Amino acid sequence: MQVAPITLTGCAVRVEPLALAHAADIAAVIDLESMRYLLDRPAGRELGAVEQYIERQLADSSRVAFAIIDMASSRVVGSTSYMDIRPRDRGLEIGHTWLSRSVQGTHVNPETKFLLLRHAFEKLGCVRVQLKTDGRNLQSQGAMIKLGCTREGVLRRHVILPDGFVRDTVMFSITDSEWPTVRASLLARLARLA
Repeated sequence: MQVAPITLTGCAVRVEPLALAHAADIAAVIDLESMRYLLDRPAGRELGAVEQYIERQLADSSRVAFAIIDMASSRVVGSTSYMDIRPRDRGLEIGHTWLSRSVQGTHVNPETKFLLLRHAFEKLGCVRVQLKTDGRNLQSQGAMIKLGCTREGVLRRHVILPDGFVRDTVMFSITDSEWPTVRASLLARLARLA
């Protein structure tokens, strides 16, 4: 299982390798409040802070970071990553996802996740894809359930955030045996949103 940067194109969204060239678009749409649950976020909306944030994502050899592009505007509307990549066990995590407020609750998240999940299961041969979120992030938990993920449980007092808060982490997953059903459900949902 070789996980490498790749561009994945859907009907309205393109997921492409994150690059410093995305910094200005990200600075224009980033909402630090909606990123409050992430373990790493920019120190501010200024271009320099966003560039440093992108550089940290790119320097992390344990992840493949992506920009989420709205194809109608050709602008960045968020970011996500493949992370916790476990080739021996044929598993990975989709995480560190944030979206501009302007596209939250639209087709963007389900189409982005569909593209990443399809690639993980159908090209990379994953047997498990996991997603996780801060226990306080009910919006993210609801989105994972709508995607068709199975809630596995809570890792109590799992991570210490930059502000010192010790968070509980809620774990979700999709397995290869569940993927055909999740795939059909996501395709039907995307058709309704089109």
